[in-house]
Amino acid sequence: MKQIKYYFLLSFLIFTPLQIGAADFDTDGDGLSDIREQTIYFTDINNPDTDGDGFSDGEEINSHYSPHQANKTLSQTDLDNDGLSDWLELLFNTSLNNPDSDGDGYNDYQEILNSYDPLSAGENKLAQRIVIDAGKQSLTAYLDNKPLVIFPISSGKAGYATPVGEYQINNKNKRAWSKNYGLWMPYWMSFIGNTYGIHELPEWPGGYKEGQDHLGQAVSHGCVRLGVGPAEWLYNWAEVGTEVKVME
Repeated sequence: MKQIKYYFLLSFLIFTPLQIGAADFDTDGDGLSDIREQTIYFTDINNPDTDGDGFSDGEEINSHYSPHQANKTLSQTDLDNDGLSDWLELLFNTSLNNPDSDGDGYNDYQEILNSYDPLSAGENKLAQRIVIDAGKQSLTAYLDNKPLVIFPISSGKAGYATPVGEYQINNKNKRAWSKNYGLWMPYWMSFIGNTYGIHELPEWPGGYKEGQDHLGQAVSHGCVRLGVGPAEWLYNWAEVGTEVKVME
């Protein structure tokens, strides 16, 4: 299976402080109830510091660090080795300790990558959405309103600004040709007619990729450029009909 998990978004996760009620025993006094340790985080209820790094399990969870591997964030760890980071497992409420949370024969990573609900054995699709922030020069892919990945982009420069608004992916072409500029636009996905779209860095007939050093800057003639790798990932993930929102 293609490994793309290093593209996954490394922020946006917010944990609320854990409140321990009278019925929520905390045997080791680490700030996590025994129930949560046993059923959500799979940490040791008799050891306040499961990974032995000097920080309690509760401190690590509330700081978005893994209680299982020292000096690793939840975005960097994958307890059940299903390809989905522990951060995303918690975000989608899947099991940190079971690679196939719904027991349907497909691991959680496969289901999320293909936009299926990892908590339902049926073929329930989750809503995809793409948000392009021209101010931040970033593109975020959301699944079920949860941020999956964020990539740097190059949108339209002054005088050629990418139109702000809400659209949909209306067409996909793995290798589109631009008659106007005489170059290839790999992994093309249009969202305003065939004029504006998302694509990989433009490629000249000789194979030269234009704009790698300009990602993060508004330099295009209106389209949204993605780097090599992210463009292919997004093309394979997003379906025709996926919502696209462009913000200033």
